[in-house]
Amino acid sequence: MKSSHGGPFAVCAIVAIASVTDITHALKETKPAMHLLGLIRRSCFAVAFCTLLTTNTIGQELAQSSTRLTLSAAVDFALAHYPAVRESMERYSAARESVGLARTSYLPRMDLLWQSNRATRNNIFGALLPQSVIPSISGPVLSQTSDHGVWGSAGGVLVSWEPFDFGYRTAAVDVTKAAQQRANAQLSLTRLDVAARAADAFLTLAATMQKTKAAQADVDRRGVLAQSVHVLVEQELRPGVDTSRADAELAAAKIQMIVAQQAEDDARADFEQLLGVAGKNIEIELAGLLDTAPAGSTQEGSLKDHPAALVEAARIDESNAREREVGRSYFPHFDLQGAFFGRGSGANPDGTFGSGTDGFGLTRKNWAVGLTATFPAMDIFGLHFKKSIEQANERTQHEHYDETMQELTNRSEKALAAYKAAQDIAANTPAELKAAQQGETQSRARYQAGLTTIVEVADAQRLLLQAQIDDNLAHLSVWRALLAEAFAQGRLESFLDAVRKSEK
Repeated sequence: MKSSHGGPFAVCAIVAIASVTDITHALKETKPAMHLLGLIRRSCFAVAFCTLLTTNTIGQELAQSSTRLTLSAAVDFALAHYPAVRESMERYSAARESVGLARTSYLPRMDLLWQSNRATRNNIFGALLPQSVIPSISGPVLSQTSDHGVWGSAGGVLVSWEPFDFGYRTAAVDVTKAAQQRANAQLSLTRLDVAARAADAFLTLAATMQKTKAAQADVDRRGVLAQSVHVLVEQELRPGVDTSRADAELAAAKIQMIVAQQAEDDARADFEQLLGVAGKNIEIELAGLLDTAPAGSTQEGSLKDHPAALVEAARIDESNAREREVGRSYFPHFDLQGAFFGRGSGANPDGTFGSGTDGFGLTRKNWAVGLTATFPAMDIFGLHFKKSIEQANERTQHEHYDETMQELTNRSEKALAAYKAAQDIAANTPAELKAAQQGETQSRARYQAGLTTIVEVADAQRLLLQAQIDDNLAHLSVWRALLAEAFAQGRLESFLDAVRKSEK
């Protein structure tokens, strides 16, 4: 099925590029702030419009399509539109950007400062412990105090760069890289889960449709039988109790038909929800799934490559990276610093006051260059506990990994056994159906000839119904078992390849 997203996405891209270009020109040309604000508002509106347009297009894509979804097309559509996949993709994008953020720690740091204030100039000798309440004051201690306020100003720039860090920043970047790998593995696991669930929902819907079809055929047969019985009873060739039994069997068949239809409606709702288009009343195309069954198993490769195993392995790597980061944190930090700064004050050194706006300007300027070394000596006590925590987390992740491998192995073995059993069942259902058809035909003929009772005919029709259901579902059961096996292996490619071959 072809996607119709090209048009809306193209429009969104053009609008977004145009908006960004307008803003760039506005910044380059130093346009008025109100005009720049207007451009930003239009850009936000364009983004919101594109989001709404894209969301509506997803629902319209299937509504406007004249073809029904095949199994492979349903899987592709679910991977493109199911919210869980898009959520996992955004998490991966965030993790990828975190790596870039961590790498910015290698860049120099530049801090700019400007301050203007009006304050008194009274100073006093004495020490003051570090705190954040009392503002600092500089200058000589004068014999007289005054409540007269003067203007003061300060400004400067400080550039600081850490030339070496004993591997701490590298360890921090490795932590974000490990998180990115985990997010990528989680994305693969989410895609596998969504694809398998969509395929299973498709096959479940197909199975309920076949059950409904068989139930309808059973209603038709029992309706014909009931009419025949009524004629024979009216001609006094059969007892009246046969009419009651035939009507009861017909009513029971209709009830089964209603139950089967309800199960089909429920399965269709689940299928539409997994496609991300709940309530759209999607139709499916079974193509060759009912006529052919897959020939081979999908058991290949190692379970260590399963996305679930890769997620747990990535968690172990992330714990290792965090442990290395903690180990690299107890080293001195060296900062190469350069500063240019100045101050101005409306108070003079002799105790007199300036006038007007004296103090707004920077009357004294200075520069400084130096190397600063800091060492968190007392952190050694907490470092031991941090390392113990990360080591415990790593051991926990190893246990999770072993548990996951056990579950995957168990699931794979069960899936293989189910696949073999489904193949054997499919090989026997044609004989079951043929025998049930013959038995139903013969029992009806015997009843017409007066050689048997209505009970034998009802039992024969019940056996025929079950045989039809078994035969209709035989190939679907093999496909479903193959899907379970491929899901257990963590690779749906071989399953989808077999599906696409049957759909041609």
